[in-house]
Amino acid sequence: MNTVYETVDPGNIDPGIIKRAGDVIRRGGLVAFPTETVYGLGGDALNPDASRRIYEAKARPSDNPLIVHIADFDSVYEIADGISDEACLLAGRYWPGPLTMIFRKKSIVPYETTGGLDTVAVRFPSHPVAAEFIRAAGGYVAAPSANISGRPSPTSGRHVLEDMDGRIDMIIDSGECDIGLESTIIDFTSDVPVILRPGYINRKMLEDVLDKVATDPAVTDATENVKPKAPGMKYRHYAPKGDMTIVSGDGERVAAYIEDELLHKKENERTGVLALTPSAGRYEAADLVIDMGDADNEDEIAARLYDALRKCDSANIDVIYSEEFDTPKLGSAIMNRLIKAAGHRIIHV
Repeated sequence: MNTVYETVDPGNIDPGIIKRAGDVIRRGGLVAFPTETVYGLGGDALNPDASRRIYEAKARPSDNPLIVHIADFDSVYEIADGISDEACLLAGRYWPGPLTMIFRKKSIVPYETTGGLDTVAVRFPSHPVAAEFIRAAGGYVAAPSANISGRPSPTSGRHVLEDMDGRIDMIIDSGECDIGLESTIIDFTSDVPVILRPGYINRKMLEDVLDKVATDPAVTDATENVKPKAPGMKYRHYAPKGDMTIVSGDGERVAAYIEDELLHKKENERTGVLALTPSAGRYEAADLVIDMGDADNEDEIAARLYDALRKCDSANIDVIYSEEFDTPKLGSAIMNRLIKAAGHRIIHV
């Protein structure tokens, strides 16, 4: 398949490119497109064949549900039931934006899109190109991240090209994503809303609107024996090719542990480290050190995360050590992605 690659300036959107992309979706094809979180791999959410094509292109397990992206709030009533007053309040605060809400699905949404579940995950992205594209595509675009399943999510058009060239019909490149982490997912099908995936909209921000919020244990624990209710809950995600370990604890002890491990690495083993700025200069024995920024700049760490993991792949890194990025606002989301990328390998020092 020849994948068409188009560049669209978010400040000066080319309507011709957007129309062509929308036509691809209406014909049952697949288009990768930018959002404020990561790039999505879009297909017609109401077309079961298109959803099957998404799973095939990503090599994604078919029980891992897709998120339906909309471009106006009222669209949610066409595909979902049981939209509570609390959900409307939350949407009023954070939609459009990096928030996905789960409701009971209507019959118009095929099970191929929901991973066989009777629920549907819905998001209203804020990226201007995403909004125009979704409208041109018919208003309902199913879209997981536009990467091979299990790999780090794409935060730029070049990341998408690495994974999806020849697999999909079209890529819309609008530069780097602002946030760089997938949306927060909250389930409204229980008595108390439940966080299924942490993201930019953190627990405190949710509690500013909702009376009560719970967190699903799968956010931090492996869940190999359950059917996932949302993307990222069951399977290994966001993972680089090399073996990754997170080192947790006091900053000085963390740095000392990683330094010692680097000095005792195996012959011909290529090592990499993800580090905060104050300690990045200490790891001279590593083949690759990626400075993730300062701890007080959480947005920068989040935006760099997936690109850092892909850089490790490009440098053929065999073993990766990551410092712990337990920051106040985004720490839960950042560490959720890192823990899954590392396959839950954490060393406490």
